[in-house]
Amino acid sequence: MQLNKQFWYGILIGVIGVVLFSSKAVMVKLAYNYQVDAISILLLRMLFSFPFYIIIAYVYRNKKGDVPVLKKDYVWVVFFGFVGYYLASYFDFVGLTYIKASLERIILFLYPTIVIILNRLFLKKSITRVQAGAIGLTYLGIVFAFFDEVAISEENTYLGGFFVLLSAITYASYLVGSGWLIPKFGVVKFTAYAMLVSCICVFVHYSIISEINLFTFSWQVYALGGVIAVFATVIPSFLVSKSIKMISSSNFAIVAGIGPISTIILAAIFLNETLTGLQLFGALIVIAGIVFMSINKGRK
Repeated sequence: MQLNKQFWYGILIGVIGVVLFSSKAVMVKLAYNYQVDAISILLLRMLFSFPFYIIIAYVYRNKKGDVPVLKKDYVWVVFFGFVGYYLASYFDFVGLTYIKASLERIILFLYPTIVIILNRLFLKKSITRVQAGAIGLTYLGIVFAFFDEVAISEENTYLGGFFVLLSAITYASYLVGSGWLIPKFGVVKFTAYAMLVSCICVFVHYSIISEINLFTFSWQVYALGGVIAVFATVIPSFLVSKSIKMISSSNFAIVAGIGPISTIILAAIFLNETLTGLQLFGALIVIAGIVFMSINKGRK
């Protein structure tokens, strides 16, 4: 019974984390209305996030995980921080300059299957019937929810889609790596370390590539950067890591199916993107897939 409660709690915080992460796409699109480029808004996101992760990393510096940490594990933290949060975020932000927030989510949602494939290839984890069935339901819902968006071919849609696909692949790699590194470092310390690596990578990238003056944006851009940092980066990053520890990266990948639906709703509210009856129907199917997986897992 206690195991069932813990699993449901892991599902709940995973859903909250995913919804908060999903709001990022909408806020980034809002920021683009103020003539800011992808690397600049990404830099603001990391600048506002950086102090939080510094403080958290310092507070939890002596906190030990369940498994002894080896020197090579720190190398893996750097690697997954670089790939999973820096590259994934950069590719995603660039992709959002070309496509709608709602279309971004359907492409990004490819990562659950990538997670499960990577787990199978590198960690030898089997794909259960429950996971396969839940994935089938959630993908069916995504097809319905984004049918209209996919059918409409806009200028640079394929280029934007390619960048978001790269984001899905790199983020999936992070989820798989975090699954076996979190027990070594602990949820909070691992997340703080990985995000600090990502922040530093963005700082270096901006200093080398960008010629834009960071202090010339409107106040709305800074405000959105701060909101993205706190509510779409810091808070959900810890919620997601905690959820992965409690329910596994494969099951979290299924829970993340709620992400595209929440983005559709937020995009309809804040970006005036159309929310059709077909998309609402798809939302119900996605939610059904998550509930199906949760109930069957809880009964074991």
